[in-house]
Amino acid sequence: MQESKTGKILDISLLFRVIAFAKPYKKQFFIAALSAILLSFLAPARPILINYAIDNFIMISDPENLFKITVLLIVLLFCEGFIQFFYIYLSTWIGQNVILDLRKKIFKHIISLKMSFFDKTPIGTLVTRSVSDIETIADIFSQGLLVIIAELLKLIIVIAVMFYTDWRLSIIALLTIPVLLIATAWFKRNIKASFQDVRDKVSSINSFVQEHIVGMNIVQIFNREEAEFKKFKEINLEHRDAHLRSIFYYAVFFPVVEVLSAVSIGLIIWYGGEGILSGKNITIGEIIAFILLIHMMFRPIRQLADRFNTLQMGIVGSERVFRVLDTDNKIKDDGALEVLNVDGAISFENVWFKYKEDQWILKDLSFKIEAGKFLALVGHTGAGKSSIIRILNRFYEIDKGDIKIDDTSVNKFTLKSLRKNIALVQQEVFLFSDSILNNITLFDNSISREDVIVAAKQIGIHDFITSLPTGFDYVVGERGVTLSSGQRQLIAFLRVYVRNPKILILDEATASIDSATEALLQNALEKLSKDRTTIVIAHRLSTIVKADKILLLRDGVIEEEGNHQALLALKGEYFEMYNNQIKD
Repeated sequence: MQESKTGKILDISLLFRVIAFAKPYKKQFFIAALSAILLSFLAPARPILINYAIDNFIMISDPENLFKITVLLIVLLFCEGFIQFFYIYLSTWIGQNVILDLRKKIFKHIISLKMSFFDKTPIGTLVTRSVSDIETIADIFSQGLLVIIAELLKLIIVIAVMFYTDWRLSIIALLTIPVLLIATAWFKRNIKASFQDVRDKVSSINSFVQEHIVGMNIVQIFNREEAEFKKFKEINLEHRDAHLRSIFYYAVFFPVVEVLSAVSIGLIIWYGGEGILSGKNITIGEIIAFILLIHMMFRPIRQLADRFNTLQMGIVGSERVFRVLDTDNKIKDDGALEVLNVDGAISFENVWFKYKEDQWILKDLSFKIEAGKFLALVGHTGAGKSSIIRILNRFYEIDKGDIKIDDTSVNKFTLKSLRKNIALVQQEVFLFSDSILNNITLFDNSISREDVIVAAKQIGIHDFITSLPTGFDYVVGERGVTLSSGQRQLIAFLRVYVRNPKILILDEATASIDSATEALLQNALEKLSKDRTTIVIAHRLSTIVKADKILLLRDGVIEEEGNHQALLALKGEYFEMYNNQIKD
């Protein structure tokens, strides 16, 4: 998935799209925004009170009123703390609920996408989008948008108070602002590109680590540990350098702000002190108040730059998340036919299919299999066997022709109804890091533990499961690593059997079995295929001699067709393949 950079310092359309996710929490959003506004008004009140206290109760001794105004300042501080609690808690609460909703939405969207999307998109990239990129969106609410609104309002109020107190001192205090605005513009322009680069490098690291952990056996088999570690160091260095570039901009900008703040305070002390000495109607209280107000003025400006960057990181993250959400790569589910049980007759009519442009995998393919019959697909790698299965399940869409089940186009079935009637057992069985029971039911509440036990006994694998340490509650580890390939196939067979599909597909499901489980697999396969339309992709031709029909494919077309005896009689390619395997 390629990343695009809008070039905008802040993409308002993306911001509004993110804010739309806070709509269900508008009450909390309103309270948080109100708290931020109240804080903006309360903070500048302190310098005003301090100014008044110094000029009226310290310079002119009045201990009683000095005590009262001190108490008022303390009460004001407690009020600020109380309101700030609501603001921080609610803004963070909104952010966490928004990313909860977004994560649910993006995961639901991902599981509805075509298989072709996953062929082109690294898993690590999707993990980054669903986890770390979404985390940055939470900061838009907790540390970005509301803080920016509050700090902007505070800045306006502080400047207004400064001019209300003394317009001359205000102009002196604002002399450094043009330089600050130039520095802020430079900072904002550079930091967004830096943040985009950081997110790209995070995605690269996630993709690399995920892919190489999954393929660690290949790394070790071919003694590539050092080479892969060298590649990882390079990616990690790029990630570090991207972070350092963003830190460089912070390291330049924040000292500039501090220096300009100090210059403003120095100018106020110089001009105000000279004004007091020359009798220009400037008081000590006003000078102290202006020193506090300058801190309050520069702090929001510094905060604005920092929070603006947080907002930018959230926008960068949201851009990447929305790119996934906007991916229109779903299988069309516009069929209206809901069928609980099909008969299972299948026909391919002049089917053309390709994964890439001008590279046809299936070419004008036509064949039929009656309900309850056994069809076998054979041929060399790349002949199109697995593609037939993928388009029958509508994991991929065909380019031309039609596929029918019981004389009804598969496009007229709802996807849920179609796939409920078709079960697929692959050569490489995927098991989740969970119990055997959960791997069989896949948390389908309509399948009870008793149903699973009865089904296991029926296909003859109950004893195998109960021989494991905790039986059906045995946790198989990630990808079923604690089980052999044959044992994983047995679990896959049971997973199919409990769902009672009318069409059974075995994609070379018995190609790699160990001798200890071969008898169990063959027995389970016989029970599975009984009274079902069965399609088997096979390399071991001895397993399909009883097939009602065998299709030998080459380059997406049918080279030979018939049952085992008929194909042997042809003495063609199937005859040669079978005899070679018998010799072996």
